[in-house]
Amino acid sequence: MALPPILQNLRLPLIGSPMFIVSGPDLVIEQCKAGIVGSFPALNARPEHVLHEWLDRITTELAEYDEKNPERPSAPFAVNQIVHKSNNRLEHDVEACVKFKVPIVITSLGAREDLNEAIHSYGGITLHDVINLFFARKALEKGADGLIAVASGAGGHAGGLSPFALIQEIREFFDGPLALSGSMAHGGAIAAAQAMGADLAYIGSAFIAMDEANAVDGYKDAIVDYGAEDIVYTNLFTGVHGNYLKPSIEAAGLDPDNLPESDPSKMNFGSGGNQDAKAWKDIWGCGQGIGAIKKRMKTADYVDQLEAEYEAAITKLVESRTG
Repeated sequence: MALPPILQNLRLPLIGSPMFIVSGPDLVIEQCKAGIVGSFPALNARPEHVLHEWLDRITTELAEYDEKNPERPSAPFAVNQIVHKSNNRLEHDVEACVKFKVPIVITSLGAREDLNEAIHSYGGITLHDVINLFFARKALEKGADGLIAVASGAGGHAGGLSPFALIQEIREFFDGPLALSGSMAHGGAIAAAQAMGADLAYIGSAFIAMDEANAVDGYKDAIVDYGAEDIVYTNLFTGVHGNYLKPSIEAAGLDPDNLPESDPSKMNFGSGGNQDAKAWKDIWGCGQGIGAIKKRMKTADYVDQLEAEYEAAITKLVESRTG
């Protein structure tokens, strides 16, 4: 099945994944100008009215860019909606997406048919985060246009399945748009995702080190300084298993090797998340792929690097087959 028009003609088959607090208009606009899908969580825009301001700025600046660069227009952008029942902003935020005709909406932690219908009403598409086949089937039944397979090693709320297994089994029953998330920060990983059967790669943690990311210097430096062995998988901070940087856990006075289990029923995204625990501010989410990031840089330069790595990986594969 061919990708929908909105996901065709990207410079790279890549979505910059939405990261809580870190992803904002500055990063999204630069990602889209660089030719990849940029995205942000709706809950990053606080209070509620700020979401309208962000959407107005993003749509305006990208339209101005496209007018000046008709030969290389920007990629579409996406907004991530947390569909969990505790998110008391969901209705407001979906209405904002409809008003501004957001091209792509990424849904997480719940699938709702009415949300998909709202986005479809103006021609937008929905992609749903899944960590296993149960959630994949459920999302498709509710009308999602595509899936994001969140495999082991991904930043944020990561799954525990190998990307090889997850992509392989999803492709047994779904031939639509499929992105792969998990431990990717190199252009070669984008090529590998396609080789496994995904249409697109989904990269987040690497962009934390970019100049345009809304992250403190310590967080950005940690992306450069640490690697896969410095990542801890736990559900303590939100009730859902995710990957986090070990040094940030230690800085919070916790033992990363002896973390207690959290009660998933306590998960709360009301008005923007569990602010009492300060989970997203003080504990730094991060995927296992950061070992590929050697320096802080501009988003445009990083996408240039990814493109060169991607093309080199494909060339090497072709030469190995024909050589």
